[in-house]
Amino acid sequence: MKIAIVGAGALGLYYGALLQRGRQDVHFLLRRDYDAIIQNGLKVFSINGDFVLPTIQAYRSADEIGTVDLVLVGLKNFNNSLYAQLITPLVGKNTLILTLQNGLGNEESLAELFGAEHIVGGIAFLCSNRGKSGEVHHLGVGRITIGNYLTDDKKHVEMLASIFNSSGIDCRATDDLKKARWEKLIWNIPFNGLSALLLQPVDQLLGVESTRKLVRDIMIEVIAAANAQGLSSPIKDSFADSMITTTDTMRGYKPSMQIDREQGRQLEIGAIFRTPLEFAQRQGVAMPRVEMLTTLLEQVVTT
Repeated sequence: MKIAIVGAGALGLYYGALLQRGRQDVHFLLRRDYDAIIQNGLKVFSINGDFVLPTIQAYRSADEIGTVDLVLVGLKNFNNSLYAQLITPLVGKNTLILTLQNGLGNEESLAELFGAEHIVGGIAFLCSNRGKSGEVHHLGVGRITIGNYLTDDKKHVEMLASIFNSSGIDCRATDDLKKARWEKLIWNIPFNGLSALLLQPVDQLLGVESTRKLVRDIMIEVIAAANAQGLSSPIKDSFADSMITTTDTMRGYKPSMQIDREQGRQLEIGAIFRTPLEFAQRQGVAMPRVEMLTTLLEQVVTT
């Protein structure tokens, strides 16, 4: 399968590397890593074993890649305005577009441009960070859940899951993409938000009883909002406890939003915080802790 990676940050580089190692025809659209990777290849440092791809197909422009079978989108969602520019040259009649971006609204934006029949949504539970140019560090988990955006036809999702699994990526299909998106938000909102605000990795948040309780309280708010969205089945409060237990194993992991703040980059506040708040408000569900966290993050960005 010919695959283009658009948004080759920690997520795109890691999954793209695994897909290439799994003998897929992978093409990376690169910016800052281009020179380093052309000269030295792509280096992956992983809890599952380090490896190097001495040569990858790297490009500075999507026009150089041409049409592909699959576009894997890993952009930060504040760059969604670049969809048309970066993705249009890659899309043919039968191209699938898989977004592994955080938050809500990405599938809708892609469908408006390229048609709902092309869109597959995905949620990546991945602990990975960028290292030096040409390096990516995989620190934990790595599971992907994918589902159709609108269509009930499962053949595309099942085909993609098979390709990902054969490349060593734990990939599962879901019949309820909306539920999977909200389940990711149950983790993303408290940990990305509090880590970015306090500049503390997850183990420091969970190591203090008051912030550990705050993490869970925020999760319960998100669960209540999720369950008002017409999911196939409700998310139980115990899901919050299982997420916290899993995060305990991540030790000093820094969520991406903390790293973005430390490095002076833009934060993904819209899709991860503001849009879920809007969805909750439409259903009459209050999220006061999430609202406060969002307001404080917006203040941090503007100061």
